[in-house]
Amino acid sequence: MDLLTGIGLALPAGLNAYIPLLGVAMAQRSGFLHLPQPYAILGQWWVILIITLLLAVEILADKVPAVDHVNDVIQTILRPVAGAVLMVGTTGKLGESYPVVMVVLGILLAGGVHAAKAAARPVVNVTTAGLGGPVASVVEDAMAVLSTAAAILAPLLVLVVIGASAWLGWRFVWKSRKKADAEPPDAAGVG
Repeated sequence: MDLLTGIGLALPAGLNAYIPLLGVAMAQRSGFLHLPQPYAILGQWWVILIITLLLAVEILADKVPAVDHVNDVIQTILRPVAGAVLMVGTTGKLGESYPVVMVVLGILLAGGVHAAKAAARPVVNVTTAGLGGPVASVVEDAMAVLSTAAAILAPLLVLVVIGASAWLGWRFVWKSRKKADAEPPDAAGVG
């Protein structure tokens, strides 16, 4: 279960580093989750306040086209680091016995999700004249909240969240390709 918790927290860190960090911090503070040292510091009120402020900035920045791109560039380091901290801090004996493996796994999971998000967002912004970015951001935040809650409250649900996300992603790509194949060639490109 600890591995599923770590995975279920590292993945949404790639969308928004502060949602799973805040979820873990609140769970640690309330005694629902017990993190080993030095990760237990997340449950301190001053750390929760800092995470909350950073989350507010992230939520606002991610809703504004062009600003969201700058935010994604800044988050290129922060999201994988958050994924690593969450992975090693919440995987219990695995994190204690194999910390380097858990750190690398957290970086890869959060970094992979971040890379996909950062690559997709400019396309969404351009194809929707900037109107789709805020919608995509709200969907990403909701997915991060759901994955975080599942990872903390019922780790087996992480498998459902991962499966549903993969299916939705595949469906989106499949529909996009199908739509592109159905469109007639550009008249300017012919000849």
